[in-house]
Amino acid sequence: MASQARYLIGIDLGTSNTALAYAEPAAASGGRPPIHIFPVPQLTAPGEVEARSLLPSFRYHLADSELSEADRQLGLPELLPDLPRAVLGSLAQVLGSRVPGRLVASAKSWLCHGGVERRAPILPWGAPESVLKLSPVDASASYLAHLRAAWDAAHPDAPLAAQEIVLTVPASFDEGARALTLEAAKIAGLPAVRLLEEPQAALYDYIDRQGSELEAALSGVQLVLVLDVGGGTTDLTLVRVELRESGLRLTRIAVGDHLMLGGDNMDHALSRLCEPALSGGPDARLPIARL
Repeated sequence: MASQARYLIGIDLGTSNTALAYAEPAAASGGRPPIHIFPVPQLTAPGEVEARSLLPSFRYHLADSELSEADRQLGLPELLPDLPRAVLGSLAQVLGSRVPGRLVASAKSWLCHGGVERRAPILPWGAPESVLKLSPVDASASYLAHLRAAWDAAHPDAPLAAQEIVLTVPASFDEGARALTLEAAKIAGLPAVRLLEEPQAALYDYIDRQGSELEAALSGVQLVLVLDVGGGTTDLTLVRVELRESGLRLTRIAVGDHLMLGGDNMDHALSRLCEPALSGGPDARLPIARL
């Protein structure tokens, strides 16, 4: 695949947001190739489509009469038509704030939840029987399929499945969660992707940015702690630094547990602190949509 690929693709399948970046190394005349963020078209309001740098990792499962076909059209092929009728991205996040029982969120975290059957239709979690459900694997596949459909529409001569793709995962993902991530990619029509741990990707970026100054930057440093605070999880990786005659050597020596704490939790805590001032009293509560 690599010999035929026109682009190098990086996909961050995040707990809260999904993003795609790409580079075209053949167009670069030495040095670091330019990296671009792919703007992902998505519904931002009924009947309104906008391309944004992030695709919120949310699915909202529509009621039968909730949104007309015209109001949910993206102009993209529906690659996984057997999944429940839903909208993804920005509008899903808005609708889900009003009706949480129809919202699929944090599918990535469910992928590594060993206490549930991750291929079973369990999401939205706790939803009433009238709401159609899907598995964490299928939910993850739907976000990747959305990226694939959007990319293919913008690059008909370079389909996403034919590119060199790196998909990031938490370092704390066990083998089961990694296998399920690859399964989700395959369901989405991306059968050949390479997994890369997110803290490792961050360290690679640091190394690349330092360039020839890397040894000087790490002079006297014995350990590097990579702390990745995402939307819904926190990931830690510890790396040993050794300067040998052959050059600098970096060795990963420890990985933290999967911590279900991230930026969304911090946002929620801050919003609760601000809530009394916005709601008019210490015991008053904001409606869920306003919160």
